[in-house]
Amino acid sequence: MRIIPAIDIIDGKCVRLSKGDYDTKIIYNENPLEVAKSFEAHGIEYLHLVDLDGAKSSKIVNYKILEQISNQTSLKIDFGGGLKSDDDLRIAFESGANQITGGSIAVKNRAIFEKWISEYGSDKIILGADAKDEKIAVSGWLEDSNEDLIPFIQDYQTKGIQYVICTDIAKDGMLEGPSFDLYEKILAEAKGVKLIASGGISTFDELPKLAELGCEGTIIGKAIYEGRITLKQLENYIIRK
Repeated sequence: MRIIPAIDIIDGKCVRLSKGDYDTKIIYNENPLEVAKSFEAHGIEYLHLVDLDGAKSSKIVNYKILEQISNQTSLKIDFGGGLKSDDDLRIAFESGANQITGGSIAVKNRAIFEKWISEYGSDKIILGADAKDEKIAVSGWLEDSNEDLIPFIQDYQTKGIQYVICTDIAKDGMLEGPSFDLYEKILAEAKGVKLIASGGISTFDELPKLAELGCEGTIIGKAIYEGRITLKQLENYIIRK
């Protein structure tokens, strides 16, 4: 299972939210590049970079930080937040993203998201399936939709999607443990999906359990920043694999 630390960006700074609520913002570091370099120094190869300013606006905002991290580390970056147009996607890839995550766009403009899958390939496009009570949420989680989570994933599998990041919003940033039952259900019903678990990771012991379930990767955010999981633990886990 791949270990994928998260850096969420607001105003160019590394922050974390709780349950996607912008009013709960905590700034952990004013220099995202410094954070990314510390991940790399501990043998981590992947990074989940989220443009929270972009998620709230109508376009990509923090692409310069993506460019900076891409140019000054060897991390493989998946980038999300505010990708609404072909131009946004072009900017993200030109700025060094290895993959992009589309969440709101996959609900609000299926035609363009399906076009991206066919144009760029399913290894480059990740479906962001963020859910509250098994309903998809969009626009930086500020809006609910009527889309049921598992049928939503299954439908996109028929369009070629392989990678899915699923965040249970009720768990995100709460350090109460991930949604094991939800992930087990997704893996049972959306056969063959490469599921990346996100939200609620609070202790190191949860990682082997997610791997055992069959998750392809896990995104870890606040647990790292709050010192619940150390980078040394993650380094040892990666080496042991």
